[in-house]
Amino acid sequence: MKISARNSFEGTISALSSGPVSAEVEISTAGGDKLVATITQGSVQTLGLAVGKPVVALVKASNVMVMTDGSGVKLSARNCLTGTVKKLAQGPVSAEVIIALPGGAEIFASITRDATTELGIKEGAAATAVIKASSVIIAVRN
Repeated sequence: MKISARNSFEGTISALSSGPVSAEVEISTAGGDKLVATITQGSVQTLGLAVGKPVVALVKASNVMVMTDGSGVKLSARNCLTGTVKKLAQGPVSAEVIIALPGGAEIFASITRDATTELGIKEGAAATAVIKASSVIIAVRN
């Protein structure tokens, strides 16, 4: 599979909560990270999702927000993954931030250059990748 999404996390479904229209899917990765996705019931059925099933969670870099100081902050975003800025590549308008997670995974974020300055983002600094559950796409291998 080739895809333009920069973030790809292989894991297994560790929890599945179904509602009448949508479902919440928790994915546990080999590195110990957890991601939550909100998808339709139709997708749950079409993909044959169940606890224990291997899946791939995909997230576009433009759907990843970066936070540098989350102390005392409460968010509605279900996915807050804290790590260390591994690389910062600045462009004239935007920047790519790569956050290394403790379990070995990396998260790519595409944010504005101004945001990197305002947040004080630099290599080696702590940062949190914030991802809304609705921005996580689930794929299964045939």
